[in-house]
Amino acid sequence: MNADTQNLHEQLERLQEALSTRQSTLHFAHAGVSCIVSLILGGATAKLFWDSARAPYVAWLGLAATVGLGIYALLRYRQGRTVLADELVRYETMMDLRRQLRLDDPTALLPR
Repeated sequence: MNADTQNLHEQLERLQEALSTRQSTLHFAHAGVSCIVSLILGGATAKLFWDSARAPYVAWLGLAATVGLGIYALLRYRQGRTVLADELVRYETMMDLRRQLRLDDPTALLPR
């Protein structure tokens, strides 16, 4: 194995290790859970405002928490999209390295 091939193998191993943990899924999961909790809390807060002649302090606290969770969900979603774009670029680079090294080529394993 020459130095260039060994360098490509090292790059491939680094990319595979970096892609083994997908951070975008964590960001999207946080965004989804925050959005659902925000919707539920928003509904409860709206019910408090609807039923009360004077808005209780709990309703204002619920409104603040609803808005905060909504903003958090949007921020995590944007982070997830950014990280996903980076992961897709690294994945394409990894697949290109696999093609260069002919790891997925079945004819490379056949005796000549």
